[in-house]
Amino acid sequence: MSTANGSKPVLTLEHVSVSFGGLRAIADVSFSIHDGEIVGLIGPNGAGKTTAFNLITGFLRPSEGRILYREVDLNRRKPHEIAALGLVRTFQRTSVFANRTVFANALTGLHRQGRSRLWDTILALPRESAAEKELAAQAWEILRMVGLDARAADSAGSLPYGEQRLMGVALALAAKPTMLLLDEPVSGMNPSETARFMQLIKAIQAQGITILLVEHDMRMVMGVSDRVVVLNHGQVIAEGPPASIQQNAEVVRAYLGRRGTRAGDS
Repeated sequence: MSTANGSKPVLTLEHVSVSFGGLRAIADVSFSIHDGEIVGLIGPNGAGKTTAFNLITGFLRPSEGRILYREVDLNRRKPHEIAALGLVRTFQRTSVFANRTVFANALTGLHRQGRSRLWDTILALPRESAAEKELAAQAWEILRMVGLDARAADSAGSLPYGEQRLMGVALALAAKPTMLLLDEPVSGMNPSETARFMQLIKAIQAQGITILLVEHDMRMVMGVSDRVVVLNHGQVIAEGPPASIQQNAEVVRAYLGRRGTRAGDS
């Protein structure tokens, strides 16, 4: 479901650069993402993909250029301020509340968005009870969506790695994103888990959430993305629909000939 048909972009990088100790990690990068799209960001290890994620989400600041989300300049905003705008990310390393149940994890994520008042909680006023019931219903909905509802009573720390990745997505969804950034979402998953995750991504898109994903599994990226942006040595070398990217000689030379690469990125 590509919507890049002349509509205004929701996320735009304009001539963005960043350097570390004199080494330019991102160099004059420009691309846009439109509302409702799934865009894959790919490239060899060290191409700058995770650096781009960190710039977009406020963990790094560009030395040149600017980043706009729904026409809001993100350059000087902190990560929690950017998340409050609806731009939410997952991380390569799973981050769950290991000693709490799967359901409690989802509920905790939702409580961060809640509007409960302290005295309502202390006095157990009816509106607080109603709010708690609504949050519980939302938690169940999120767990059903990611396929963890059957594990709701289990400790999140006891989940196998693939399901912990799903828990990370559930926590991100609890933040009510309008755009979701997925960093290596199927890393460590087996083929059947990856296939189910691809279905999940499409289900998230169907809810109107725009998605930018970094992933080394090319079958997965090409199978879910509306468009693909390719980075190499910190620069965009190609951009377009999956079919054209797979036939791009420069992309094949720089990356697609190395599909066995699964390691992390800088």
